[in-house]
Amino acid sequence: MNNKQTKIRNLQELKTEIARLKELKNEQEAYLKTQFTLFNNKIEAPIRFFNSLKNNIPGVNIIQQLFAKSNNPDSDWLTKTLRIGVPFVMNRLFLKNSGMLKKALMLLLSERAVGQINQDKISGLIGKLSNFIRPKKKKKKASQIDGDDTIKDEVNEYGIPSYSETY
Repeated sequence: MNNKQTKIRNLQELKTEIARLKELKNEQEAYLKTQFTLFNNKIEAPIRFFNSLKNNIPGVNIIQQLFAKSNNPDSDWLTKTLRIGVPFVMNRLFLKNSGMLKKALMLLLSERAVGQINQDKISGLIGKLSNFIRPKKKKKKASQIDGDDTIKDEVNEYGIPSYSETY
């Protein structure tokens, strides 16, 4: 810093001094801004390292996603529960003697597959299945053939048989 007092004698010297001080202010602001950015990067380095480590380990973020509020409208309690339950069941029942690589790969695949399942899709599937199983109600028409092959009379809304009309 320059502590010497400058004597300003005229308007031109005042304007040059103002320009010099503005330039000095801009340089100092730029220096402080870069120092602040470097300081923030140094402080956030351990957090970035931990997050990158957490993101590279498969399945670690499942528990965090289970309790986090989601912006995804397809994510509900069933989806979140299946994201934890399906890998557990797969590892316990089907992949008992497999290696870590197979288990990790299956964890990633099952997490993606379960992400497509939600409560609405399951209830829709159950509704379709129940509609398929239930017997369908058939409407009997008035002009069906009897067992003795006689045709019943078609009855219009007034109860008059159609063949009784004259032209």
